[in-house]
Amino acid sequence: MPLDSHYQMQLLKDILSNHQTDCCGSVSECEQVERLVKSLMVNTEINENIKPVLQEIYQYGQSGAGSSDLDTHITSNRQNLSQWVSDMDQFS
Repeated sequence: MPLDSHYQMQLLKDILSNHQTDCCGSVSECEQVERLVKSLMVNTEINENIKPVLQEIYQYGQSGAGSSDLDTHITSNRQNLSQWVSDMDQFS
């Protein structure tokens, strides 16, 4: 059963918040971020204002999945992670 956009957005925020708090994560979480963002980007119910933020999050997930040092990648994006979650709260 597919997840609705509200649940997808919540799951995405949870993953990003965990990365921001824990400063660590897994390649599979980054891949999940990519899949969630792809699904949200094609959803016509999503506020257009959030799409640039989703694109940044997609790049983050893609870079993280291919990173040789994922924890450093996450740590270097801590400020972005916090901002993205805040932006998602504002537009969702």
